[in-house]
Amino acid sequence: MNIQKLRELLPRVGTPSYIFDLDAFEQRALQVKEAFGENIGLCFSIKANPFLLGRLPSVFDKIEVCSPGELTVCERTGSDMSTVIFSGVNKGYPDVERAADDNVGAFTAESPLHLELINDAGVRRGRVFDLLLRVTDVKGGSQFGMSEEAVFDLIRRRDEFKGVRIVGLHYFTGTAKRKAKPIEKECDYLIDLVSRIKSELSFTVERIEYGTGLAVDYFSETADAEEAERLYSIVPKLRELSEVAALTVEMGRFFAATCGYYLTRVVDTKTNFDINYAIVDGGMNQLKYNGQLQGMQIPEILHLSDREAEGEEKPWTLCGSICTTADVLARNAMFTDLRVGDVLVFCRTGAYSCMEGISTFLSRELPVIAEYSEREGLRILRERLYSDELNTPRR
Repeated sequence: MNIQKLRELLPRVGTPSYIFDLDAFEQRALQVKEAFGENIGLCFSIKANPFLLGRLPSVFDKIEVCSPGELTVCERTGSDMSTVIFSGVNKGYPDVERAADDNVGAFTAESPLHLELINDAGVRRGRVFDLLLRVTDVKGGSQFGMSEEAVFDLIRRRDEFKGVRIVGLHYFTGTAKRKAKPIEKECDYLIDLVSRIKSELSFTVERIEYGTGLAVDYFSETADAEEAERLYSIVPKLRELSEVAALTVEMGRFFAATCGYYLTRVVDTKTNFDINYAIVDGGMNQLKYNGQLQGMQIPEILHLSDREAEGEEKPWTLCGSICTTADVLARNAMFTDLRVGDVLVFCRTGAYSCMEGISTFLSRELPVIAEYSEREGLRILRERLYSDELNTPRR
């Protein structure tokens, strides 16, 4: 989306606000599909941005859902529940029952307890649910997934479970992988694991859901080129993995990051000890970049003004509306003639940013959320919300 289009849309959304460019979202999804090829499925992890779910590009085969709230989003947007993989480390009895009644396409089990709950739900309904067993990170484990020993034990006992059919494995170890090497090692591990399961347990792994954790470049002027190179560097190994089982690659950040714009207005300026400060009506409660620390790295920021800029470019420290010195969005960001009333647009905010902020802190308003496409124009997805309603105690 160009700066002129953002100027046109600004009066309709105001500030603070998010605009998600659906055309850019689809373009990124098509780029990944073209790179991976027809034999590798795509899964959108909606925790990255549930607001995109209502306009999900057709190249996505699956939707990863990790909470009851995300399941509600799927219900309200009319998602095809047969494409839902119901995941998440915390699955209680009510959660499993509800997902079962929604007829989700598959469950993941992060523990033997998960398998028991899902199996019981299937037995009570006379159903057999497809199940993926999540394997924990082989580099030392975490709270996610199960050890190889636990996974092997459940597969070994597979005939005991009448309400589930173990169809494959789920593997995701973390995000922000900037090099191909760790992803290649994980693919090699999964290829070896599938082979060992076959030889030791006489069981064929039919499906693998694999989260690459492919990194996004938020602070680079050549981000598009770097991300394209990173994407294509992992293709050979992913295709090799797809030869041992039906492979679905799950990502959220890499799909969605490029489509987001966060708009916030300068409400005050000052100079303290030779540092130029601009206070904006948003802040760290609404805007978050992965890897950002105290505003030391500068993302792409567009400057919207209704006048011709005058004077020389100078550095500004951009601060939000939250009462903490940590609320710094960028330090030494260069602008010409920045004034009260101008709007700053933070780019590459389509993934996580609008969901990760400490949104109710200081009882500030929550931003307007909108989507835009060339074909359908602008649509408001959420009007401005006031978190004081959430923070007021009942009497």
